[in-house]
Amino acid sequence: MVDLEAYAKTHRSDWDRLETLAGHRELRSDDVDELVELYGRVSTHLSMVQAQDPDGAYANSLSLTVARARARLTSATGSPVAGVKAFFAVKLPYALYQIRWLTIILGAAFIGIAAAYGFWYGNNPQMFDAMMPEEYQIAYVEEDFIDYYSENPAASFTTLVWVNNAWIALQEVAFGITGFFVPYVLFVNAQGLGISAAMMHKYDELDTFFAFILPHGLMELSAIFIAGAAGLRVFWAWVAPGRKTRLQSLAYWGRQLLLVGPGLVGVLLISGLVEGLVTPSLLPTWLKITIGALVLAGYWVYTWVLGSRAARANVDADLDDYDGGRQTITG
Repeated sequence: MVDLEAYAKTHRSDWDRLETLAGHRELRSDDVDELVELYGRVSTHLSMVQAQDPDGAYANSLSLTVARARARLTSATGSPVAGVKAFFAVKLPYALYQIRWLTIILGAAFIGIAAAYGFWYGNNPQMFDAMMPEEYQIAYVEEDFIDYYSENPAASFTTLVWVNNAWIALQEVAFGITGFFVPYVLFVNAQGLGISAAMMHKYDELDTFFAFILPHGLMELSAIFIAGAAGLRVFWAWVAPGRKTRLQSLAYWGRQLLLVGPGLVGVLLISGLVEGLVTPSLLPTWLKITIGALVLAGYWVYTWVLGSRAARANVDADLDDYDGGRQTITG
């Protein structure tokens, strides 16, 4: 057992000096060297204190000091360009990297449910007759399905699908904490996709279905899986908080995965452009699907390469102290 009072008295000078350096607007080269050295040293002190009393006053105060120092080291205060660079090169890819496996699991579950419904309805075509008259089925297969992608001008259609998909993704991130919203959204969409594929198969148009779904759907659906993974990770943060309190765990993961929402708005803009410009185009089917696959591959390269780099550097996606509500402006 460590006497925290004595431990704090012994290392107080290092803690105060780190706090001072982290608060400086401008640092000389020797100040930066000292900041780096103190950051590593005080981080070790923080680990010792948290092991003794994770929710105590010393742990909370020292956590803020270390967080300020980390923010000072990883960003240039007052530089909008540096802030944007840090967001896209470090924070966003790391946030996406943290939920990569859950994203893949949700994608596999979605595909499994869609395939099950497609197989069920495909082997029981009479079920469609109970849903709608045959002429409506034919109209859907021969006209409605394809016309959906070309009945509006490309620019307005792109905007429409972008806003709609971004809204769904943001809802998944925001309401994922409930635990049931994300599974509900994914199940309903998987069910609809499988039934639609089965109806196209009934009239020998399954190749048309994939030709119009895959170019944009590869990235669009992946974005929905990513948003769902972010929402469920926040849900799990308060179900299993670990050594933190439920409120601390929820706040920490909420701040980190909050970045996924605006990040996916950009991702869905790209998939919206593909859906509005590539999917209904006269390009060969293989080329349209290749374009969609390249967009998806680009996402995973971005997430895996930059996200793993941030993880190795021990830099997380948490908001800075002021933006995260842990520091107020003084002076």
